[in-house]
Amino acid sequence: MLARAVAHVSQSALGHNLQNLSRRAGVPLLLPVKADAYGHGLELVSRVAAAHPDVWGLAVATPQEAAQLAALNLGKPVVLLTPPTPEELGPLADLGVRLPVGSMQEAELLPAHARAHLKVDTGMNRLGARPAEAIGIGQHLAQRGVLEGAYTHFSSADEPDTSDSEEEFRRFQAVLAALPPVLAHASNGGGILSFGKLPGMSLARPGLASYGFAPAHLQGVVDLTPVMTMRARVNQIHTALAGESVSYNRLWTAPRDTRIAVLGMGYADGYPRNATLKASVLIGGEVRPTLGRICMDQMMVDITGLDVQVGDWAELWGTGDISVTDVARWGDTIEYEVLTGLGNRVERALVP
Repeated sequence: MLARAVAHVSQSALGHNLQNLSRRAGVPLLLPVKADAYGHGLELVSRVAAAHPDVWGLAVATPQEAAQLAALNLGKPVVLLTPPTPEELGPLADLGVRLPVGSMQEAELLPAHARAHLKVDTGMNRLGARPAEAIGIGQHLAQRGVLEGAYTHFSSADEPDTSDSEEEFRRFQAVLAALPPVLAHASNGGGILSFGKLPGMSLARPGLASYGFAPAHLQGVVDLTPVMTMRARVNQIHTALAGESVSYNRLWTAPRDTRIAVLGMGYADGYPRNATLKASVLIGGEVRPTLGRICMDQMMVDITGLDVQVGDWAELWGTGDISVTDVARWGDTIEYEVLTGLGNRVERALVP
């Protein structure tokens, strides 16, 4: 069956970003590939990243992702960042997955053959142990011989004011000082772009930055290229006569006879429904507006005067005229949500 919508994932763009981010951080990368590699395709991205010399390992958010990734046998460590259930500890340890530990109870449940990464809560108040408690947990893990790493997560490293992140890092350093040497990692993408190399760190964890995006005030700090180009096929072409409306709720009425292309992507595929009456696409060599309400499976585009045929492709975002940032703004959301919201009806394809 022919694909209705395809996300082209650039191997060269991903490699370019990983190299530049590792240079900026001054350490190898623990690449987050959670949430289907931020929508880019878990297996596809992980195979490319595992072969990259600047990637130490791959990080995921759920036990299911960890098991799926470990089964690929890519030769790079898999680190689980959020706690599994007690029943999942043994099977994950058997697969070689590095396990997060954020409490003494979790530490005591670890199998003897596990490798643990201590999670320190320095200000996010989400997961992990507070610094004073983390020291005791880390020492316990070290005594058992299972402590491999320690990590924290900056709560606001993507903001212009870095004072909170600096304080969080000081708290993390205090924990590390009380432990034997471990693989320490703290910087997300914002941390890498804001601070560069942080003292005592072994790894860095750039998420969205790896896929080509930086906060507005940090753009240009590192040369990043968007990795994904999203295209949808023209499934039908017809004409709406002057005075006729298009799509649900009659939000748009044709002021003249209007030639319309129906594209095979809608909000069930991850395109924001809130982008209705705001979004545009690149089609037939021009940027053209979408018309009417974005539907579950389709969206309509004005192609009046263009040489467009059924089966042609429209670019919804990429590296040129329209970016994911534009789509996120039209949809009143953020790039993360647009990318990770791509559904499984969207084919992922690796391109050079």
